[in-house]
Amino acid sequence: MPLTERPESERPREKLLDRGPEILTDAELVAILLRTGLPGQDAIALAHSLIQEFGGLYGLLSAPPAALKAKLGLGPAKTAQLIAVLELARRTLREEMAQGVSLASVDKVRRYLKLSLAHREFEVFHALWLDARNRLIASEELFRGTLTQTSVYPREVVRRALHHNAAAVIFAHNHPSGVADPSGADEHLTRLLQEALGLIDVRVLDHFIVAGLSEPYAFSERGKLG
Repeated sequence: MPLTERPESERPREKLLDRGPEILTDAELVAILLRTGLPGQDAIALAHSLIQEFGGLYGLLSAPPAALKAKLGLGPAKTAQLIAVLELARRTLREEMAQGVSLASVDKVRRYLKLSLAHREFEVFHALWLDARNRLIASEELFRGTLTQTSVYPREVVRRALHHNAAAVIFAHNHPSGVADPSGADEHLTRLLQEALGLIDVRVLDHFIVAGLSEPYAFSERGKLG
């Protein structure tokens, strides 16, 4: 039955406003975005089926636009709303990092990188440029590659560091294979970038590898940053 035929106490929007968002299920929160369902399937049921089909809430919200558009019941308006939610989350974390990145806030960096890179179908090499107080200056995709590799040019990385007048940087790249372990080439590249940026006094604080929904691999935590 349509949501409007449910008792008010069971309608997601009313529950959120009266009792707070934390009590709602994932499906109920998504239903608020969808607003309507399909014939014989209300918005909550549609949201539940979409969450299952995409492998969870994150899988749904980070799905490529083409994949969302292909699903029955997701027209342009619903697709745009789902994409907007993820982008708002990214921008919120980016604003928080602009206040400073410390050991206490490393989880914000991880979440931001997962939201930005986990869903990518090809490799990208990303940089978070920081000032002398470790506040975010810019979040920048530097290079884009194929399903299995990305070519990274240290000279261009140095040029971008100078452009942003950065004092430090956090690198990240994704492994579409879903395996976060670094390759020998990843470790060699990290050392090469440290050496190149060291010549202009830019510190490499970390290098993360993002692979699907697992926790990003951090070079600093494995003793792989000199």
